[in-house]
Amino acid sequence: MKIAIALRNLGGIAGILALLVLGMGNAYANVSMLKDFHFDHPTLVHDVPFAEAHVVIQVSQDDPARWDLTLNNAQNLLNYFGQSKVQIVIVAFGPGLKMFLADSPVAERIASLNAEGVEFDACHNTMLAMAKKLGHMPDLAPQAVIVPAGIVRIMQLEAHGFQYIKP
Repeated sequence: MKIAIALRNLGGIAGILALLVLGMGNAYANVSMLKDFHFDHPTLVHDVPFAEAHVVIQVSQDDPARWDLTLNNAQNLLNYFGQSKVQIVIVAFGPGLKMFLADSPVAERIASLNAEGVEFDACHNTMLAMAKKLGHMPDLAPQAVIVPAGIVRIMQLEAHGFQYIKP
């Protein structure tokens, strides 16, 4: 409410610029499951209520060819089942988290598959380890969803009926 009043008082071009800056900041913030992660009750970013197949795909290697294979697998699943019939979650941890960096060579494909309902989960433990080396948290693609631990997320999804794939 206070922001809206302040923006209204700015008026004109300054108000428009402020709205654009605030809008861009929110548009690129990563979704986080750190505070509301419950192993017994998985939450998913994309709702696919009629999914007949549920798949979790692991990415744990710093290998762009493997990343392409992973994304090809996801696209093939979408093509076969149809977007409304398959729930796909790609979980990256360890060296594989580099796939989800904002400047990743597959960032555009991640955005495209996210638009088709594929979820991209990033391991927070790996992010913390990378931050020690970088001096700051890694800059993830905006589609990446932060989960407490990648391997725990995979275990959670498998426990709830997701089929596991590691390309």
